[in-house]
Amino acid sequence: MGQQAENQTKIILDSIADGVFTVDSGWKITSFNRAAEKITGIIKDEAIGRYCWEVFRASICEQGCSLRQTMETGHPIVNQPVFIVNSKGDRIPISISTAVLQDAKGKMIGGVETFRDLSVVEELRKKLANRHSFLDIISKNQEMQRLFGMLELISESDTTVLIEGESGTGKELFANAIHSLSHRKKGPMITVNCGSLPDTLLESELFGYKAGAFTDAKKDKPGRIALAENGTLFLDEIGDISQLLQVRLLRILQDKIYEPLGGTKSEKANVRIVAATNKNLENLVEKGLFREDLYYRINVVKLVLPPLRKRKEDIPLLVEDFIRKFSNLRDKEIEGVAPEAMAILMSHDFPGNIRELENIIEYAAVVCQNSLIGIKNLPENLLRASGSKIKMVYEETGDKAFSIESMEKDFIYEALKKNNWNRTATAAQMGIHPTTLWRKIKRLNLEIPKQDGRSSKK
Repeated sequence: MGQQAENQTKIILDSIADGVFTVDSGWKITSFNRAAEKITGIIKDEAIGRYCWEVFRASICEQGCSLRQTMETGHPIVNQPVFIVNSKGDRIPISISTAVLQDAKGKMIGGVETFRDLSVVEELRKKLANRHSFLDIISKNQEMQRLFGMLELISESDTTVLIEGESGTGKELFANAIHSLSHRKKGPMITVNCGSLPDTLLESELFGYKAGAFTDAKKDKPGRIALAENGTLFLDEIGDISQLLQVRLLRILQDKIYEPLGGTKSEKANVRIVAATNKNLENLVEKGLFREDLYYRINVVKLVLPPLRKRKEDIPLLVEDFIRKFSNLRDKEIEGVAPEAMAILMSHDFPGNIRELENIIEYAAVVCQNSLIGIKNLPENLLRASGSKIKMVYEETGDKAFSIESMEKDFIYEALKKNNWNRTATAAQMGIHPTTLWRKIKRLNLEIPKQDGRSSKK
């Protein structure tokens, strides 16, 4: 009868989709069902009798083992996401649940762990994320989505493009996207930062020189224009070039020809030019600092990238992407950002835009020792810039919960106020569902005007 019951249990375990294994009190595997074999790529006979960490090589095996925690405390763990390494060496996302095994007298004799393969879920998440991405650019902001559509249209031609935007908004990513989508994608993409080089050096870098053009010119050197032949020349920070160079650049745009330094004949330039600037070139033209004729030559199509403070709904998406990037680089398992830390990020205006956000997450990934990035993992300068009030409350009361709640309450109130108390618009800006925002308003006892923005007149 005992053997029959054991066989029935085996049949049941082998019929379910979740992996199941048990260990004895010495952490050696005593059973291993068919789904466990499929997910791990390890057959039952190879698993039984081995230590569980030898089989799974999970992200939590060395520190914070859930099964150990359950067997030591008696408290089960449900649906904890982790990664394991299968027999092929691939990282597999799973969720695990643990419980204690007891005999008829209630004595602990081991533990049981069930785990579910989340590979399909992860793939669906990636597909969903791709809906908000265009090549390497991530955004669900309406203006950015419009710009994505513009990229596809302008990439089909050789039209000169001007990209305007504050530092750190992703101008180079847009330039790369234009090149990657164009018929020139098999050609080179050459970048010149016009603001980082003095005039004399920039001129030789752009146009190249012939042997004997100056004292150290021992042999011919092709310039960036020549190196970009059949490809794209990206002129970053074009607003910083001198008027003398502006004249020479104008000739390339008008006639597609140029002369290397010390050269005696003109050379043809088969390049597409994409220019970018963090300055308002129209204002520079009015002040006489930028040639009007050159401005109109490069301003055939202009893309103006919104700063991060005007597309805050993208912050959660960008944070998720940066966490994935830096977790992989540093071999960490960071799942996300704690709500209180995300509230600080959402309340910050990011003068350094996406580049600043990326630096913040990189720092947090370095110092974070848990699965979630918390307030203590954020840089001090961010906390000073976004929440001097938090620091003051910490120092005066030492009450973490109060400080976080106060900050979140102020942040949501100000966000609602900026959006004329429209909850839908505010939720979109915060990157959360309107229902979630409503629950927060109720939980924080936020007093808002009766005209809460739901009316179309508001």
